[in-house]
Amino acid sequence: MNSLLVLVLFTVSTFASVQAPAKNAFTPDQIPYGPVPAFIPAGAQLAVLEGDPTAATGDFTIRLKMPDGYRLPPHWHPHRENVTVVSGNFKVGMGDTFDESKMKTFAAGSFAFMDPAMHHYAMASGEVVVQVHGMSPLQFNYVNPSDQPGAKK
Repeated sequence: MNSLLVLVLFTVSTFASVQAPAKNAFTPDQIPYGPVPAFIPAGAQLAVLEGDPTAATGDFTIRLKMPDGYRLPPHWHPHRENVTVVSGNFKVGMGDTFDESKMKTFAAGSFAFMDPAMHHYAMASGEVVVQVHGMSPLQFNYVNPSDQPGAKK
């Protein structure tokens, strides 16, 4: 009986001393938001949850936190884009021209995917958080080159 108790205590103390790998789980208050990269319009915040969206290959998961009225102009991606609305109302339209009247609203909990080269645009209705996952590299190809952040208009 004593040897069983010693074995149980040893096992418990061994597992207690093993720490979970860093940065593989987040509570909402621990998500490391920062500025968006230069190829995404300024004003939103981005957090990389998993992987490296700039890598040549591999999986990634990011979150994009957008203020009310934030817009992503018509664009497309070379890889499939998987989007889950975490909070707020995310408006999405399809095509080459931003037209708010043709957008569909996706509430929190909604999921959508865009196949490669699907032209789409988006807008935050209230503060919105979306989670995007896919294959690296994450690239935005703007339908209208003057929509590229930093482009001369």
